[in-house]
Amino acid sequence: MIIYLHGFDSTSPGNHEKVLQLKFIDDDVRFVSYSTLHPKHDMQHLLNEVQKAIETSHDEQALICGVGLGAYWAERVGYLCGIKQVLFNPNLHPEKTLQTAIDRPEEFDDIATKCLPDYRERNQARCMVILSRQDEVLDSRATASELAPFYAITWDEEQGHKFPKISQHLQAMKTFKAA
Repeated sequence: MIIYLHGFDSTSPGNHEKVLQLKFIDDDVRFVSYSTLHPKHDMQHLLNEVQKAIETSHDEQALICGVGLGAYWAERVGYLCGIKQVLFNPNLHPEKTLQTAIDRPEEFDDIATKCLPDYRERNQARCMVILSRQDEVLDSRATASELAPFYAITWDEEQGHKFPKISQHLQAMKTFKAA
């Protein structure tokens, strides 16, 4: 089973495309939607929905992946639920980058205080990161600097922030999921 979390632009047609691409790895791809505007509510909703998906799946190697804000949630929720994560251009600091786009960006600060300070260290072998050198929204070099001490970084030379085409990374994701 693969759980896919959309980014801040939840209505993007690219979400459906990514779900279809992920089906090449696993027939059981579940799209979990969330509001994007209410971080505390989103965190609880995602934890509940992902845990339900894990409990109803017979896949011992479940995987969660997301793009942008979805990758932010995939890392945290995947860690808390004990499943592997694949992050595409993760928005590591939505409390800053989405400050003018959501009502309560300070809720992300509160969520950060609830995570173990060393969760990335504990999560090292369970997370795969794919960053775009052409990310027009986030500074991928800063993201790499923050995550490289914990996770291997794969660079994509062509895709933009929303990563419309993930097919070139599917084989690596399949191998990571099965490992």
